[in-house]
Amino acid sequence: MRQKGSKTMRILIAGFGGQGVLFLGKLIAHAGVLLDKHVTWLPSYGPEMRGGTANCAVILSDEPIGSPMVSEPDVLIAMNLPSLTAYQPCVRTGGEIFYDASLIHEAPEREDVRLRALPATKLASDAGLEGLANMILLGALLSDCLPLNETEILHTLEQTVPRHKAHLIEANRHAIAIGKQTIEQTEQEPHSETKRISHPRKVG
Repeated sequence: MRQKGSKTMRILIAGFGGQGVLFLGKLIAHAGVLLDKHVTWLPSYGPEMRGGTANCAVILSDEPIGSPMVSEPDVLIAMNLPSLTAYQPCVRTGGEIFYDASLIHEAPEREDVRLRALPATKLASDAGLEGLANMILLGALLSDCLPLNETEILHTLEQTVPRHKAHLIEANRHAIAIGKQTIEQTEQEPHSETKRISHPRKVG
């Protein structure tokens, strides 16, 4: 549980193996480093990686982190329905749930959290960026919770993307920009699916 006055964000990312869950977690962790935060990144390895639900926990804090475990996330990023079903009950009251509405057609049942629905897979496909739905969801998260500018985003990608995949950095930047733009447009729509509950405090 986040203590009053502290600036700690606990993030849980979940989806199928192959959706870029762990890479997304690494990027968020590197973003935290750029913001001079204490950071932990805890990936989940095991049988669930072979087609089931994979997950990754990231903590960003102004204070030393005692444990990398995230049992009550401030933010959940769900990339498929099994992940949403499994982890939405764990999100703290007043937290935030980002989810891929292209793959998840059932709205979360929580009424005490902020819901952020993006058709990430469709947006990626429409832009010719298949496989980068995770980056679109990252763009939404950055817009809401992690105030990085374009230079910092590029640096984060350069530090995280393997050298043999460096040619994909620009595509990742594009996908992140789409996510940021989409969530900002959603904010302005009077009939948005977003539920305005308590907003997780920005880290920065």
